[in-house]
Amino acid sequence: MASYHLSVKTIKRSAGRSVVAAAAYRVGERIECQREGRIHDYTRKQGIEETFIVAPTSAPAWAQDRSKLWNEAEASETRRNSVTGREWELALPSEISDEDRSQITRQFAEELVSRYGVAVDVAIHAPHREGDQRNHHAHVLTSTRKLEAEGFTAKTRMLDSAKTGGVEIEQMRGVWAELQNRALERVGEVERVDHRSLEAQRVAAQERGDTLSAEELDRDPELKLGPAANSMERRAQAAAEREGREYVPVTERGAVVHAARQARAAFRDMRERLELARETYGTAREEGQGRVSAGLAALRAATSKERGARASDDIKERLAQITGRDQDGSERGGQSDEEPKRSAQERLREALDKDHGAERDAGVEEGEKPSIRERLDDVLNKPREKLEIEEPEKDREVENEREIDREIDRDPGLSH
Repeated sequence: MASYHLSVKTIKRSAGRSVVAAAAYRVGERIECQREGRIHDYTRKQGIEETFIVAPTSAPAWAQDRSKLWNEAEASETRRNSVTGREWELALPSEISDEDRSQITRQFAEELVSRYGVAVDVAIHAPHREGDQRNHHAHVLTSTRKLEAEGFTAKTRMLDSAKTGGVEIEQMRGVWAELQNRALERVGEVERVDHRSLEAQRVAAQERGDTLSAEELDRDPELKLGPAANSMERRAQAAAEREGREYVPVTERGAVVHAARQARAAFRDMRERLELARETYGTAREEGQGRVSAGLAALRAATSKERGARASDDIKERLAQITGRDQDGSERGGQSDEEPKRSAQERLREALDKDHGAERDAGVEEGEKPSIRERLDDVLNKPREKLEIEEPEKDREVENEREIDREIDRDPGLSH
C-alpha cells in the first residue's frame, strides 16, 4: 500500500557538514571540496538508479556541472555556521513504474525551482538489497540561495523564517502528495496518500461521517525504530521467513511497531469487508433481489474468507453462489416447477435461527454479540464513499556511520 513520507533537513557547517560531501554521497560520485581541500569519493556506492540537476532557465552553464555547482554554493557562504544546503527526502510509491517515479520526482524538483529559484540536485535510490523492497526513495538536494545568471544571490528566507518556513514546507508536502496520487490514479491504484497529520485526517473523517476511519486514525504516530532496532528486526523477519514460522519482534520498539501495524491491518480488512458487502448489496438490488435477500448476501460476502476481485462480474458470480441462483436468475439444485419455493421471510427466519443457535453453541450470552439484524442495519446505513488510511512510513535505509564520520557527512535518513 502506498505510504507518504517527505522530510526536510539542512546541511550545516556548524555540524561539521559540507554540501559538496552530501552531494557526492547522494549521487555516488567523486567530488573535490575546494573549501576543505578534501576529495569525497563514493563511486563504489550502489543502488543509485538515476541522478539529474534541475536549475532555473537563467542559470549559468556551469550549473549542470555537479562539482562546480556545489563548490560555488559553498563559496557563496562566508559564515562559520552557514546553512549551505537543504535536503528533501521523498518516499516513492512502489506501485508505479521506474519511469513514473522519475517523472514525479522531476516534477517536484521543477516545482522547487519555480517556487524558490534554487538549484536542485536529484538522486533516486532503489531499495536496499537487504531491506524492504518497496522502499524506493529520492534525495533532493537544493541550494539555500537563488541561482541567477550571475551565480548564487539572495538567501531563500521564506524557508528559513520561523513564521513562513513551516507554511512553505506544508504546501510542498501537499504538492508531493498530489503528484503521487495522480501517478497512482494513472496506473489504476485505488489507494491514495495523505500529507496531513493524523489528527487532521481524523477530524475530516468525523466530518464526513466515516466513523471507522476516524477510530483508526485516533492514534499516535508510529514509533521510530532507529538504525540498531531496525537492523535487528529485519534479521528476525528474514530468519522467520527462512524457517517458515511467524515473525516475533525481538526488541521493545519492534513489538510496539508490530502491534500498531497489525491493528491497522485489521482495520483495513474490516474496511474491505464492508466495501464488499456494500457492492454485493447494490448488485443484488440491481438484479431485482429484495432488501432482505440482498442484505443476507451482503453479510455472507463480508464474512467470507475467500474474497476475490471486486469486478462486477465476480460480484455477480459470488452473489449467485451465495443466493443459490444461476446467472440467468434460475434456481439451483434442480428444483422442479411443482416444488414450492421458500419465501424470503422463511429464508430469513432460518438464517436468524441458525445464527442464534451458533451463538448458543459457542456459549455466547444474549446481549453480548450484535444480532444479524443489527449487523445488517449497520452495513446498510454506512456511507459508500471511499475511505483513506495513512500508512506508516516505510523503513528508511541508514548511511554507514563509520564512513560518514570519516567524510564528515552524518545523516540518519533514507540513504544507504
